[in-house]
Amino acid sequence: MIRFRLGRALVLAVSSLAIVSCQSFGPSRANIEGATSVPAQAGQVPAQIRVVRVSSEVTDQLPAVRRAPAFFEALQGATPVGTTVDVGDALEITIWEAPPATLFGGGMADTRIGTSISTARPTTLPEALVGPDRTISVPFAGTITAGGKTLRDIEAEIVRRLRGKANAPQAQVRLVRNATATVTVVGEVGQSARLPLTPRGERLLDVLAQAGGVKPPVNLTTIQVTRRGQNYRMPLSAVIERSENNVILAKDDVITALYQPYSFTVLGAAGRNDEIRFEAFGITLSQALGRFGGLQDGRANPRGVFLFRWQDRSDPARLADPVIYSFDLKDPAVYFIAQQFRMEDGDLIYITNSPVAELQRFVGIVSQTILPAATAITVVDQAAN
Repeated sequence: MIRFRLGRALVLAVSSLAIVSCQSFGPSRANIEGATSVPAQAGQVPAQIRVVRVSSEVTDQLPAVRRAPAFFEALQGATPVGTTVDVGDALEITIWEAPPATLFGGGMADTRIGTSISTARPTTLPEALVGPDRTISVPFAGTITAGGKTLRDIEAEIVRRLRGKANAPQAQVRLVRNATATVTVVGEVGQSARLPLTPRGERLLDVLAQAGGVKPPVNLTTIQVTRRGQNYRMPLSAVIERSENNVILAKDDVITALYQPYSFTVLGAAGRNDEIRFEAFGITLSQALGRFGGLQDGRANPRGVFLFRWQDRSDPARLADPVIYSFDLKDPAVYFIAQQFRMEDGDLIYITNSPVAELQRFVGIVSQTILPAATAITVVDQAAN
């Protein structure tokens, strides 16, 4: 009776384990290739999944490489600081009068015997700060609008206001201190800083040098320029190699030095499951496979390598157009395609288990269960005898 009960329990245990162990830890190749849609939130239409089997016959369905605009294309039009005056700038104003000076008292007569030459001397006014109302105050000229105007425009306005009051007045306006036209440098740099711009027209590499340079290697560093709420990225190596990308910076630009800013995720029967970071100049699928150790020996299905991608990322809050690319690494031609297939930020690589690995797992679980039970039955038989 004891032997019968042990045998019955063994059969039930093996049956239960057979059901559990036959279930895969993740989706199978057939599950993924049969995917239809991504569930949607309330009130939204489910996104239809497109599955593309990558081969030499379907190269026309492969994604085109997305090229972000270069800095010289996206960041044109910035003018050197000092071209126009803005709120907070400090100005130095110098005024001349032809002799005899009557308004500012800058004229001086030469009193030596035998001469009656009069010379003009400049009068430098106290530093003028452009106020919140974008104006400055000049003696005898009144309140002058300075914000948004060039230095030459301000000089001409001062002369116009003084004409008829001063004797043939002339004016010179110089930008003494720039309090508002600055750029911010942050990220992987020697020292994050807020740096003032000058009439010289600072360029991108100038401010990076002032901030102590970048910490990571140049070929692994990405530079992001944020201007008027828009972000533009380029590898630092491309900025150095092509001088036109070393653009003139504009007021309130934010320069961020980034180390490997993009990433993809790998799951399944891979060398390791992880989030892998990569550089702005990009990597190919073949390089991505190498970075996480490739497929796991004895477990991975080389015919079941899949890349999940949201093709339309224009709206970060609502990604669209889900695509699954299927790679059969048993096909040698696919390895050539993998050397040209570009990874994108946010991609997910999933590698399925091979059917043989699933069978081995099942056999291992069953054997670990049967052997102890069989040993128990043998002990019972020996005790009964």
